[in-house]
Amino acid sequence: MATQPASASSSPGTVSNVVLVHGAYADGSSWSEVIERLQGAGLTATAVQNPLTSLADDVAHTRRVLTLQDGPTILAGHSFAGTVITEAGLDPHVAGLVYVAARAPDAGEDYAALAKRFPEPPANAGLVYQDGFGALTEDAFLNDFANGVDRARARVLYAVQGRVSETLFSDRTTVAAWRSKPS
Repeated sequence: MATQPASASSSPGTVSNVVLVHGAYADGSSWSEVIERLQGAGLTATAVQNPLTSLADDVAHTRRVLTLQDGPTILAGHSFAGTVITEAGLDPHVAGLVYVAARAPDAGEDYAALAKRFPEPPANAGLVYQDGFGALTEDAFLNDFANGVDRARARVLYAVQGRVSETLFSDRTTVAAWRSKPS
């Protein structure tokens, strides 16, 4: 992924919105502390509540949230959401993309193929699927996925954990917004 300079139409002074997209095993509440800081800085922050059923569904939901923004918007994604913002980032509301510990696939790539290039995260051993959807066990969530997070907060995040479709990670992107948007 190449980092590109911001154009005049997307300069930091004109952006007043940030849309935050959660990754797998999470929901929008995982951004709550970031939202507080962005609001404190005078920005409008909105967290997307993606269904984690397919890349197309997550992108469609993210685009619906983007249409609610008044003016240029920074689109940020964590982990799997890097794939979502890569696909949704061509939306005309998006002035730039922020990848937070996230992969930025190129057009035609999928999250699973990119993940195979790196060591498998310990939390993956605790991923359990039932009826087509998976979630992390409490032990994997607390000790691997949310390791280092305050224990009480980690337990809340575990309680609101998103369930991922068995096919979610193999869905391929069709575009790579980072090729044309500042990232």
